[in-house]
Formats: sequence, structure tokens, C-alpha cells
Amino acid sequence: MELDEQKYLYLLFLLPVVVALFLINLYWKRKKQREFGDLELLKRLSPERSIFKPILKLTVMLLALAALVIGLVNPKVGTKVETVKREGIDIVFAMDVSKSMLAEDVAPSRLDKSKQIVSQIINQLGSDRIGIVVYAGSAFPVLPITTDYSVAKMFLQSVGPEMVSSQGTSLDEAIKLSATYFAEKSKTSKLLIMISDGEDHSEGAEAAAEEAKKLGMKIITIGLGTEKGGTIPLKRNGVVESYQRDNSGEVVITKLNEKSLATIAKITGGGYVNGNNTKETLEYIKSALDKIQKTEFEATEMAGFQSQFQWFLGIGFVLLFLDIFFLERKTRWVKKLNLFNENK
Repeated sequence: MELDEQKYLYLLFLLPVVVALFLINLYWKRKKQREFGDLELLKRLSPERSIFKPILKLTVMLLALAALVIGLVNPKVGTKVETVKREGIDIVFAMDVSKSMLAEDVAPSRLDKSKQIVSQIINQLGSDRIGIVVYAGSAFPVLPITTDYSVAKMFLQSVGPEMVSSQGTSLDEAIKLSATYFAEKSKTSKLLIMISDGEDHSEGAEAAAEEAKKLGMKIITIGLGTEKGGTIPLKRNGVVESYQRDNSGEVVITKLNEKSLATIAKITGGGYVNGNNTKETLEYIKSALDKIQKTEFEATEMAGFQSQFQWFLGIGFVLLFLDIFFLERKTRWVKKLNLFNENK
């Protein structure tokens, strides 16, 4: 089931407000009745007044409001799960989340720029399967291979330096972890898109790329940063408090290392592109994807999602209509049954 307009769920908070107003009104009425007369005498003077009916009216109104809110949310139910044939490739995005990616020599920052690029690449995809890996001094899996692009984008927004405890830029760890995402015997084309500033890369990156080539993987690297470099701001609540410093107390200047990224890509027959210009980067990736052979694979999907809002809106309006005819006096046939012990 999917919820089309989840923002309207907040309206459900109106239900306890309505209950609170009902109780406050009930308390106020009782208080005034005590001030102007005896409660038992007032009960005898209005024998037709029901204690149960106001509660019934409140319940019906609450159910009506809840139904209307759910109708606005528009729940969608999949009619069936089916396995469909899709044609594409398997793509893993390996994103550098080391502190150097916080540098703002590329606006808004290297890391935010990388998120934008990955998100827009996903927008260009059709039937490909994708996964996400993050890395710094070590690599960490974020999202396994999937065809659900909306889930991928949701996980993408949570990517940050805090996900990996050890610092550095361990490209070899990222390549090795990404390789585990691909099925060894699968004939589907395997592509790894690495995004990094290439700084402080580990010595085993070239060897890891050689192993990736043997597995049939192709690597495209995207470099972010400038040759001039930039400082690494340390922020709290969006405000810069200081800048990253080295062991000698000097402010760190982090620079783009294109050479290491280009070397890794070349080993696997892939390519390197400078990611500072988003448009050129997307054009390069699109051209590269068009050249990679697509293969057919099976994917399980929930098919035939249908909106169900009309049922809830209908129930809500019917309940509101019924509420109009619920009077606060006792119903005659219910009165005879004396279910609530009101006839004394």
C-alpha cells in the first residue's frame, strides 16, 4: 500500500483536539448546572435528555473526520504482485563521504554536489537496477541493488560523513564492497560510478580496479573539487565554527586529485569526468550508459496501484450526514430496552 499525500496525516491531530473540546464543554455545562440548580432535579425536568447520545454523536464525528483525512491522504493499494521483464544494467554509486568532501570550493559543497549529480543520474535511468555505497577510510553499504528509485533517493539524502567512522579516502575498499553487489554469474552489465575528490587515496586502489575488471565491472569516476582547493568548514546548526586543521595546527587545504581517479577508470575501460559542471557530467554519463549493452532481467513489482480515496470520502460524508439526525434526546425503542440504566 502507498500513501499518496502523507502531508495530510497531520490533520489526524485534530481528533484529540475535538475530544478535548467536547470534554471541556461537558465540564462547563455540568458546572453551570450545579450553580443554578440541583442535578437530580434537572434530570427529572428533562427526562428525554440522553446521556449516551452526545457520546454517540462525538464518536460518529470523529470517525467521519478520520475517514475524510484518510481520503485526503489517498491510500493506494496494489492489486497484485507480479514478476516483470526489464532490460538494463546494474549500477552501484560509490560516494566519498570523507571530511574533505565538505569543502565548499564547489558550491554548495563537494558532498552536496555529489548528491545532486547522483539524483539527476537516477532521473535519467529507465529500467536499470541501482545500489549505493559510501566510503571514507572504510566502505559502508547503504542500499542494496534495487529498482525502486524513490527509495534510493530517500537514502541518498541521509548520506554524510557521520556514516563512516574512519577518515581518509579508501577507494580500494569502496571498489571491493561494490563488487559484492553484483552477482558473479550474472550476465547483466556491471557499472560502478565513483564520486570523490581523489585525495588521500589508498595504495591498493589500482589493484582493486584490476580485480574489478576480471569480474566484468566497468568503473566511471567523477571528480569533485578544484586544483586550487578549499578549506573544510566545521559547522554546528549550519553555522561555521572553525576549519579542519592538521596535527601541526595548520588549516587543511584539500585539493582535487584527478590523476588517481582517471587511472582507476582507465584500468577497467571506463572513463573519468570532472563533476564540477553538472550539465557536462550528466551528458557524459548518459553517453557512457548508451554505449553499455543492456540485458534482460526479472524484477518483482507491485502492479496495478489504485486510489482508494473515494471510499473514505464517501464514508466520511455519510457519517456527517447521519450525525445531523442524531438528536440528544432518547430514542424511544432504546429507551424501552433501558440498556444504559437511564430509566430510574
